[in-house]
Amino acid sequence: MAGRHIGKATNMGSRLRSCILQPRRSTALLCLLAVLLLLPTGAARAAPDPLYPWHEGRVAEADTLAGRIAPPPGFRRIAAEPGSFGQWLRGLPMKPAGAPVLLFNGLPKFWSDAAFAVLDIDVGDKDLQQCADAIMRLRAEYLRAVDRSGEIAFDFTNGGRVDFARWARGERPVPRSSGVSWKRGGRKDASYASFRLYLERIYAYAGTYSLDRELRSVPLAGIRIGDVFIKGGFPGHAVLVADMVENAATGERRFLLIQSFMPAQDMHVLRNPAEQDGTPWYRAAFEGPLETPEWTFPAGSLKRWP
Repeated sequence: MAGRHIGKATNMGSRLRSCILQPRRSTALLCLLAVLLLLPTGAARAAPDPLYPWHEGRVAEADTLAGRIAPPPGFRRIAAEPGSFGQWLRGLPMKPAGAPVLLFNGLPKFWSDAAFAVLDIDVGDKDLQQCADAIMRLRAEYLRAVDRSGEIAFDFTNGGRVDFARWARGERPVPRSSGVSWKRGGRKDASYASFRLYLERIYAYAGTYSLDRELRSVPLAGIRIGDVFIKGGFPGHAVLVADMVENAATGERRFLLIQSFMPAQDMHVLRNPAEQDGTPWYRAAFEGPLETPEWTFPAGSLKRWP
C-alpha cells in the first residue's frame, strides 16, 4: 500500500514538472489539479466565521459565551429574537477557561481577578480599544455581521457624526475645534480591513464622554441585553449588558457584564463582587449604585442605543 502511494506521488510530480516545463492549454486543468493535490493538508486555513470575522473557523457551541457561562440554578436565559444583538452577544467566542486578561502589548494585566472569563476577540497592538471603544467595537461588529453597515456611526468627543458609509466611500473625517469635516483621503473600500481602520479612528477620537451623550437613559426596571452602564468623563467607564436570565418561579432577573479597561486589554466577563461565590451574574433588582470590581456606577447610569 505504501509503495502504491509513493508511486502515485512520483507520477504526479512528473506530471507537474511536465506542466511547468511544457505548458499547454490542454493541460492547464491537470496542472491545477496537480498543484492542489501536492499541497500539504494543513496548508489551508479555516475561513473566518461570517458572524465573528476576527475569529477563524466556526465557533463551537461550547466555546461561546452562552456555552461557557451557565445560568444560576433555577434560572433560564431570557428569549432573544433571532438576529438580535442579544443573540449575537451570546454567540461570542471565548478563550479557554482560566485564560489571563492580556494588555494590548501582550503582557498580562496586573490584576485580573475581576475577570470571570475572557472573550476570544483581538484587542489590537495599540492602546486604543479601551472601555467605551470595546462596546462600540461589539456594536459595530454586530451591525456589520447582520448587513446593517449603514447604521454604523459614532460621535467624536468634540462633536460630529462619523459614519462608516462615508469612510467606505473613501472619505476621511478631520476633527475640528467643534465638529468634524470630511475630505477625500482614501479609495472606496468597504472590506473588513477597512472597517477595522475606521474603528481605530473612532477609538482615537471618541470615548465615554461622547458615547454617554449618544445613548439614551432607560429605567433599571426595563434593563435589556445590549444596554450599557456608563459614566461619561475624563476618566469615565462603561460596561455592556451581555446576557440575561430569569427565574421562572420568582421572576427574578440577573445579567452579565462585559468590559475592557485602561490600558487597552482583552474584553472579559466581570465577576460580581457583591457575591461570595465568584459568580458573574448580577441581580437586576437593586437600589443605588452598581458595584463592579473596578468601577462604581451611580444610580441612573443605565443607557441604551437609540
